[in-house]
Amino acid sequence: MAPDADSSGLDTSGLDTSALDTVLGKAVAILRAFGPDDRMLPLAELVRRTGLPKPTVHRVAADLVGHRLLEKTEHGYRLAGGLFELGMRAATERTLLEVAMPYLQDLYERTHETVHLGVREGTEVVYVAKIGGHRQARTPSRTGGRMPMHCTAIGKALLAYAAPSVRAGVLGGELPRRTPRTIVAPGLLNQQLDRVLETGLAYEREESTEGLLCVAAPVLDADGTGALAAISVTGPVGRFRPEVHESALRAAVTALGSVLARRRYRG
Repeated sequence: MAPDADSSGLDTSGLDTSALDTVLGKAVAILRAFGPDDRMLPLAELVRRTGLPKPTVHRVAADLVGHRLLEKTEHGYRLAGGLFELGMRAATERTLLEVAMPYLQDLYERTHETVHLGVREGTEVVYVAKIGGHRQARTPSRTGGRMPMHCTAIGKALLAYAAPSVRAGVLGGELPRRTPRTIVAPGLLNQQLDRVLETGLAYEREESTEGLLCVAAPVLDADGTGALAAISVTGPVGRFRPEVHESALRAAVTALGSVLARRRYRG
């Protein structure tokens, strides 16, 4: 299950339950009812996941079909291409992805390991891109997906360079344990973040998923004080050695940061 979905399957991240009183809120609830692995949902399942009355779900879903945000099938509903078109118009992520893709591809060619590009949204990592070949590691990440910052290398790289209030909020909040190796002690996590500021590199050692290792580095702004994004290289325990890829990773984030600074990109 995605980390930002509750047990009902409804994606609750950023959703104000009072918004269900509006037509827009009901539409958003229906769209967010689809999880990462859902290809199609029957009307009854949409009703269950949203908690909305069946006639309401039927009516709003029909409107979403009319706007090409949902597609009606013989067995229910699925997300439609209109959502993809809207997503690709998101200016910040689109600009970042367009500029970053050549560097991500070069990094993949140099490492032949799974490469991620992520940005911070609140206290989570949002994955903007993921590149992997035939032997890519089995990771829980997906393009457009989210993960907690405290247990991912990209998250630590972003958190280390975030505003003090953001770091304090994460360290002072709940640090869910995803594996036996997840760091849930605020003091230890804080030490790792300080180390990221010293070295420019962040690591994950089976903290989000057992069997995975990861090294990440931030893409810094023109002042070198904030992270616009972060890039990581991931591989499986037993084969992957993070230190082997540090130089290639540093080169990628430095080059991307320089280009973004010239274009005055703002994350």
